[in-house]
Amino acid sequence: MNSYFSSDFKLAILGGGQLGKMLLYETRKFDIQTAVLDPSNEAPSRIAANYFEQGNLMDFDTVYNFGKKADVVTFEIEAVNIEALEKLQSEGITVYPSPQTLRKIQDKGIQKDFYTEKNIPTAPYKRYPNLEALKLAITARQTSLPFVWKSTQGGYDGKGVQVVRSIDDLTKLIDVPCIAEEMIAFKNELAVIVVRNPNGEVRSYPVVEMEFHPEANQVEYVICPARIDEAVAQKARDIATKVSKAFEHVGLLAVELFQTQDDQIIVNEVAPRPHNSGHYSIEGSYTNQFEQHLRAILNLPLGETESKTGAVMVNLVGEEGYTGDVFYDKMENILTLKGVTPHIYGKRQTRPFRKMGHVTIVNSDLSEARKIAEEVKKTIKVITKI
Repeated sequence: MNSYFSSDFKLAILGGGQLGKMLLYETRKFDIQTAVLDPSNEAPSRIAANYFEQGNLMDFDTVYNFGKKADVVTFEIEAVNIEALEKLQSEGITVYPSPQTLRKIQDKGIQKDFYTEKNIPTAPYKRYPNLEALKLAITARQTSLPFVWKSTQGGYDGKGVQVVRSIDDLTKLIDVPCIAEEMIAFKNELAVIVVRNPNGEVRSYPVVEMEFHPEANQVEYVICPARIDEAVAQKARDIATKVSKAFEHVGLLAVELFQTQDDQIIVNEVAPRPHNSGHYSIEGSYTNQFEQHLRAILNLPLGETESKTGAVMVNLVGEEGYTGDVFYDKMENILTLKGVTPHIYGKRQTRPFRKMGHVTIVNSDLSEARKIAEEVKKTIKVITKI
């Protein structure tokens, strides 16, 4: 086994946002050397990495030259240059999750085709090379309204996703390769985080329930455990594990799911990295998702995935109408509430709906945690300095 701890071993992380920053809490805990590459000179991860480099994650030479200096390469964002990762892998650098896994996930059209091929339940869909082809399909009645439009690349936090209910809604769409997905009548949006190491050890976290902001299409609350029937929860974990095995991924895989009106579980999409739906685990789980990702990509034994207690996570996003230097209004007030831990990501500039932090509320009584979460949401406001 490699000696990762207090040694010359180097872990390279592509992307230096909040996920990278929280992953670095764990590398610090284990005293593992890290290098981070991010396009922003003010990336949240900058303060915690041993070495920080500013550069374009989609540029082949930048990613290749950065990765060459490391023993293992991982990423906290899918928008990275896959060809550079493939070349690093061919030259003996360990890359987890693998470029082969990332290729299947980075493009949502390919991801959906993969589910069909592997008999993984997912919403019916059609792929289109551009907006014109989609419009022609609607005119020819090959695709019927309403549907969910998704750009096949580059979407995140609700961007690149649009519900199309009328012909007028087509004017809101951008001209890119896309999929039109049948709208599913669902009871709940759920997620399961699955972790897998190169030895093939696989574990899943309890099912979480996600409550979304109606306008921004962003998660407002993540509730663990999900308030669903035990048989449905087991089905969700089984399907998420099946998805993990199909992708043969190493590291964390966040599997977003729909629970339909008749309690079927279908896969929405996946992310091969630590994920917003797992942030509760920092306070709520025996092994948080970031430590677990680290254990997996270093082929260490996986940690316990069960929860210590009930947990609800609230996203802190920029208030509408505020753009500029950030100010967290009424932070002191939420710190007086029971079981509350804020995580501030270190982004100096706020804008409407930008993810600026999150707050975890732990409580053995989940309904009490959810009440306190609502109080947190109503109290703290992410605005600008006066």
